[in-house]
Amino acid sequence: MKIQSLLRLGVTLAALLIAVVLVRLLWLDYMYSPWTRDGRVRAQVVQVATDVSGLVSEVRVKDNQLVSKGDVLFVLDPARFQYAVAQADADAIRAQAQMDQAKAQMAGSESGFAMKRAQAARRAELAGDVISDESRADSVSLAKQSASVYYADVAAYNAAEASYKAARVAQQTAALNLTRSVVRAPADGYITNLNLYPGDFATAGVARMALIDSHSFWVYGYFEETKIPHVHVGDRATVRLMSGGTAIQGHVDSLASGIADRDNPTSNGDLLADVNPIFTWVRLAQRVPVRVHLDRIPAGMHLAMGMTCTVTVQPGSSR
Repeated sequence: MKIQSLLRLGVTLAALLIAVVLVRLLWLDYMYSPWTRDGRVRAQVVQVATDVSGLVSEVRVKDNQLVSKGDVLFVLDPARFQYAVAQADADAIRAQAQMDQAKAQMAGSESGFAMKRAQAARRAELAGDVISDESRADSVSLAKQSASVYYADVAAYNAAEASYKAARVAQQTAALNLTRSVVRAPADGYITNLNLYPGDFATAGVARMALIDSHSFWVYGYFEETKIPHVHVGDRATVRLMSGGTAIQGHVDSLASGIADRDNPTSNGDLLADVNPIFTWVRLAQRVPVRVHLDRIPAGMHLAMGMTCTVTVQPGSSR
């Protein structure tokens, strides 16, 4: 009986010891192994806006539609932009004609100035018994007058040339505005939350629809700070969506270097720290964002920005 009691006691103690070790291992794994259930699928969201203002005449996409880069999303009424192009073309033609006229006038005054200057130079070299001093002075005066006319024509030509260049810029701007009245997809992706209809007025710079870049999906895993020492850039990561399905393989792309400190707001008066004096004995570990690049998305899997997932990192796999 005594031996049996000792055996039962030994088995009980061994079972208790094994249970304590397993609980300890599970606790360490839960606290320090680099994994988290707090993961979010993220993507680049392009705010689609027009470069010009105008009435929307056509909307060629539907909500949640997959579009390719360069596809037409919506079109503004082109009439006003076409009129602006016609006006700019006419202004450019008129400015060119004025520049040509100023150029011809400058060429004529240049030849006259050259002739008067040469004539004055010849008379200045003649002896006093050949030409009177009055004639010599008159030729110098005429040369100066020709110079004034020539320089005035040069200034007029420069002004006409500047006006022509300005007209050409206005012409190109009008053509660009006409082109930009057709809004195209800047990347491959999905149209989301579409709220635009023909007849709406689109203002330049104001986003009218959102496009989620289909090639930009990544995952943010919010790891507890106790697990961050085991996470390194390049480590392999496995992402499992809450919806199930095949796991997605990826790797750690980067780790955040800062998060907001809610217990240390900045005072509005003198910019000094205003520390909350309340302290609780239970301190929750802060969560640090870890960006995970998705190496390969399984075929047929539909990712949506904001999905929840579990992220597990393999420590040391980058080495």
